[in-house]
Amino acid sequence: MRLALYFLPAAIFALSCNRQVVSEPELVERANELHKKIVTIDTHTDAPLTFMRTGYDFSGKNNKAIGSCVDLAKMEAGGLDAAIFAVFISQDECTPDAYRKVNAQALQIASTVINTVAKYPDRAEIAVNPEDIFRLKAAGKRAIYIGMENGYPLGEDLSQLKVFYDLGARYVTLCHTRNNQICDSSTDPEGSRNNGLSDFGRSVVAEMNRLGMLVDVSHISDKSFYDVLAVSKVPVFASHSCARAICNNPRNLDDNMLKALAKNGGVVQMCILSDYVKQGEKNPVRDSAFRALRRKYGNFRNLTPEQEEQAEADWHNLEQQYPAKLATVSDVVDHIDHIVRVAGIDHVGIGTDFDGGGGVDGCRDASELHAITIELLRRGYSERDIRKIWGENFLRVFRQARDYAAAHGQGK
Repeated sequence: MRLALYFLPAAIFALSCNRQVVSEPELVERANELHKKIVTIDTHTDAPLTFMRTGYDFSGKNNKAIGSCVDLAKMEAGGLDAAIFAVFISQDECTPDAYRKVNAQALQIASTVINTVAKYPDRAEIAVNPEDIFRLKAAGKRAIYIGMENGYPLGEDLSQLKVFYDLGARYVTLCHTRNNQICDSSTDPEGSRNNGLSDFGRSVVAEMNRLGMLVDVSHISDKSFYDVLAVSKVPVFASHSCARAICNNPRNLDDNMLKALAKNGGVVQMCILSDYVKQGEKNPVRDSAFRALRRKYGNFRNLTPEQEEQAEADWHNLEQQYPAKLATVSDVVDHIDHIVRVAGIDHVGIGTDFDGGGGVDGCRDASELHAITIELLRRGYSERDIRKIWGENFLRVFRQARDYAAAHGQGK
């Protein structure tokens, strides 16, 4: 393994020197044909956040929701076979009353995903196993998996993991932008609360292993990351993260973390949220406008559905008024190149964070995902490499979690 990693940079350099000149139309055709042959999965989208927006239409036939990036028509146009829809709850107080409230909200979101997908049985199904994506692709349908972004709604009740598992959830992102009862976040301004993974968090990881749920290390602090690797009996994954060496953001994984994840057998799914891909140019006027918006809506906490919808509209209007200079598809693949050099081709995938801020110039929604494949082809990645990046690496980790649970988990 070490020898293989040692020679990877030379191999990538050789690829770059031996690229054949291929026209853009040829690259587009090759990418389109490749998406027909391979399975493609986006391991993190916040599509459920758009379900309640005015004008949202999951079929995509008449989707007029502001800023919506994922629907069935877009998935079909972009050659995306599967997506994991995140049941996301933002962090608030860790109290019994708050736990009850957000647990009910998370259960409602999961049920909404299930009911929404059920309206289009000829085009999509809820998927729960690694094999489902192949069965549904053969039937011409999209596979919709469910994940849970932020373990906060679990409260301090381990049995809630089984409740969400039974609803179809197959991974949990342990925390979000702030610390919670499970672990510390990489971005909490107040610093550490748990010194990494809490005692309850260790029990959460063990129970997820038992159930066959994937442990997602995106958003968690560096100390929490290493604690998870020490506790988990199976490989873990980062559902939507980038390389810190390319973009110095605490949300991203540094090279030592990438190497540790590779040693663990896990995979980092490349996020395409621009701020995590490339540090943007400073724009004080834009920053001031968005700070004022956050103050107006109390940092978007405890909003009614009507307030949430208005906040989304106001946010979109500011984006139109003060457009940010986005990273590009080329910048995204720079991260993939780096992860391959550091961790190896078996440890990288795609997790866009569409509808949660994800999107770069040239790939702003699910209909444009071919652009990533085109850039990979342009840089000399083989069909085998692209198969791994677009799904096989993640599905390997998914199977390992499922198989461990079958041997050691439920009922054992």
